[in-house]
Amino acid sequence: MAPSFGRSISFPLSPARSFKPRSAAAACHVRSISLPCRSHPLLSHLQSHIAAVRSWLLQDHGDASASASVSAGLAHIHALHAALADLLLLPDPQDALRRSTAAADRLLDAFLLLADAHQGFHEALLDLTHHVADARAALRRSDAARLASALRSQRRAEKEIARLASTVSAAAAATKYSSRLGLGATAEETEMTAALMDAATASAAASAAVFTAAASMSSAAASSCSCKKTPAFAAFAKKASPETAQVALDRFEELEQCIDESESSCHKVFRGILHTRVALLNIQTPTF
Repeated sequence: MAPSFGRSISFPLSPARSFKPRSAAAACHVRSISLPCRSHPLLSHLQSHIAAVRSWLLQDHGDASASASVSAGLAHIHALHAALADLLLLPDPQDALRRSTAAADRLLDAFLLLADAHQGFHEALLDLTHHVADARAALRRSDAARLASALRSQRRAEKEIARLASTVSAAAAATKYSSRLGLGATAEETEMTAALMDAATASAAASAAVFTAAASMSSAAASSCSCKKTPAFAAFAKKASPETAQVALDRFEELEQCIDESESSCHKVFRGILHTRVALLNIQTPTF
């Protein structure tokens, strides 16, 4: 019995074999051969975005490139969820998730956690905007009390972002694909479910990296307001040299610019994650 393929893709014959048609009608008709296509194009598209996210995660995200890391990371996450949304419109991933309820439940939990984390991250960014503005104003006016208050508030926002990074890191580990989730499924369904789980894992890992980069950048800006002889932040505003104060101002300005550039991207990512979760809920509870 000849093997059956769920899907095929057609390639035209080479120009040498189709050269000099016998008639005008034959010239309008191009013969083709069919070969099996293992993956749907949208699945390959999603897998390419997963690979791009993983490649970005392997890059160095030091303090010097923290601003670029945050923007690039959010862009990668947004593109990943856009590809995921397109794929979830197809019947194949829907059938795969209906067969594997365990995978669907884990994906729902993961994207709920990610949505909450990105909403918290956006709120923390808004808080940082106010604290950084206060710190810059205090530095310009050499207002020690105001600087100390602004930096304490900034530290609290940093701790919240670090907590969110830790939370989504745990989510990345929890969404790693297990073959037990695909018992009884076809090869195509197993491949589809694995790609969906990989997408959730990559999204969580990238989110953790973005949050960590933002917290590191904020910490670097706050740490610039330090002095070996006067470790207390309150004393820095009065005893720092103009050159040292300017370095601190530049760090705060860079942080403020990074936050401004990230706010809209963060909101897009949040909406993309919500859209993904709604699509998963619709798959589990289809309307007739």
